[in-house]
Amino acid sequence: MTATATADRRLMLVHAHPDDETIGNGVTMARYAAEGAGVTLVTCTLGEEGEVLVPELEHLGAEHDDDLGPTRLAELERAMAALGITDFVRLGGDYRFRDSGMAYDEQRKAVARDVLRDGTFWTADLLEATNELVPLIRDRRPHVLVTYDEDGAYGHPDHVQAHRVAMYGYLLAGMPSYRPDLGAAWSIPRVLWNTMSRARLREAVARLRAAGDTESFADWGLEPDDPDTGPEDEGIVAEITSEEHVAAKLAAMRAHATQITEDGPFFAGTAVLGHAMWATEHYRFVAGTPFPETGAPADDLFVGLV
Repeated sequence: MTATATADRRLMLVHAHPDDETIGNGVTMARYAAEGAGVTLVTCTLGEEGEVLVPELEHLGAEHDDDLGPTRLAELERAMAALGITDFVRLGGDYRFRDSGMAYDEQRKAVARDVLRDGTFWTADLLEATNELVPLIRDRRPHVLVTYDEDGAYGHPDHVQAHRVAMYGYLLAGMPSYRPDLGAAWSIPRVLWNTMSRARLREAVARLRAAGDTESFADWGLEPDDPDTGPEDEGIVAEITSEEHVAAKLAAMRAHATQITEDGPFFAGTAVLGHAMWATEHYRFVAGTPFPETGAPADDLFVGLV
C-alpha cells in the first residue's frame, strides 16, 4: 500500500493527457498536497499527438519523428514537482495507451479522427482499460474521484474515454465479487466532474473586450451575443479558490512548455484579469455522498466525508 493510501484525506484525478490536470485542477491539487492530503494523478496517455508549440521541438511531433511522449512525460514530472504531487502514474504504465488526437466537426466541436493509429486510447477495450484503473483505486482508496463529464468537457475522444474508464472503474472497484485478484474492494465515497463557471468566464471575456482584447477566448462561445450552451453554473456544487496556490499552478502550466506558451490563450488574459483568473476551480457532484446543504458551493471537496 502506498503512502498516499494512508493519508486521512485522499483524492484521485483521472485525466487524458499531461497538462489537462494542471489546467483544470492545478490549484486544487496544490492546495490538498500542501495540506497533507493524499493526491493521486492517473494520466491515461502521454499526449503523443499534441501540437508542439516550441519551434525547436517541432520535429518531435507525431507528423515528424513521433517522439513527443518522453518530452511530455518530463514536462509532467516538472509540473507535478511544482504542484507538490509525488503520486502520479500512467494508466497501465508508460506508453500503454496512445494519445488518439482529435478532429473538428462542422460546429468546431472536437471529435475522433477518421483514421487512428494502433493502440490509441479511444479504440482501447473499455474493460481492458478499466482493469488498469481498478487496482489503483483499490490500492489508493480515494475518498474523492475527479474526472471529466460524459462529453469530456469539449468532446476530445480521449477525455470521453477517460470519463468512461473512471466511471466504470468507480463501479467495478467497489464490487467485492469483481476481480478480487486486483485487490480488496473500495467504494469511492464521492465522485465529481470538472466544470467551468460560464458566468465567470463571460464576465472575464467582457472585461477583456472592454480593454481592447478581441482575441482571447474568441472561439469559446462566450461573447455577449453567443447563446448560453451549458447548465454548468446550475450544477456547480464545489468551488476551490486559493490565491495562495496560483503561483504553483502557473509554474506547472509553464512546465508543460510544448503545449502552453506565455503568448498563448491560457496566459493571454492575465494582463487584464491578473493571475487570479486561475485561482478558482469548479466541480459538479455525480455520485456517492452529497455535499452538505449550505446554499452555496462547498469550499472543500472532502466536507461531509472525513
